[in-house]
Amino acid sequence: MAKVTTKRAIITPDKHFPLADTPAINVLCKAIKLVKPNIYVDLGDTGEWEAFSSHKWKKKTAPPLDYLVKDFDQDVIDVNLGMDIIDEALDKVGCKEKYITEGNHDNWLNIVVEQHPYIPQYLFKNAVKLEERGYQYYPMGKYLRIGKLNFYHGHHYGGQYHAANHLRKLGGNVMYGHWHDIQQHSATHIDGQKSAWSIGCLKDMSNDKNSWLGGRPINWSHAFAIVDFFDDGIFTVDVVQIINGKATVWGELINGN
Repeated sequence: MAKVTTKRAIITPDKHFPLADTPAINVLCKAIKLVKPNIYVDLGDTGEWEAFSSHKWKKKTAPPLDYLVKDFDQDVIDVNLGMDIIDEALDKVGCKEKYITEGNHDNWLNIVVEQHPYIPQYLFKNAVKLEERGYQYYPMGKYLRIGKLNFYHGHHYGGQYHAANHLRKLGGNVMYGHWHDIQQHSATHIDGQKSAWSIGCLKDMSNDKNSWLGGRPINWSHAFAIVDFFDDGIFTVDVVQIINGKATVWGELINGN
């Protein structure tokens, strides 16, 4: 019988540091210790990046750049601290193959640099030290492909049934974040079954941290995914939902509280 090799990946959606949900991040790090992935994929919106957002200036005149730099630097510190937590967990299990697919919040940094090209240190890939951290970088909208599964942030197709829309438009397997909810849609084509997965978020979902929602109910869920890749590119997916800071992985309770 031919030997079948397997690579195991952990995939994480939107964390929005420093607004990540602490118990959910704790669960993730404990799961990394248990699962010992060979591959790690960050689906973007790694940071909230409020200081770089143009939204807060829609009804105001933005101040000169000199007044914004202090807030820029604090955002950079906060997001790097969040990434350090996950990278430390990955380092402890020897996970060296790391990817990041840039999100729309992350891209706000690039937009600021386009407007002020003399501050390239604030490009997303530079601000979070991706080369130093050992991440392979996929700019916003670019698809990462591992085996027969594609990954990107998730902003190309929306709507109430965005997983179905992704599958219909792309015609292939895809996993993404962006929408902060859990969805899966599958369809069997002439060349086999294809699926699309939306795998939630790891952001604090409280009203205090999401005042822009105006208190309206949301369909968000805390989750991450474990994906096993076989040597022929076929894969299996386990979406791990985190409820009130708790999850089960392989029958083991993980408490992040």
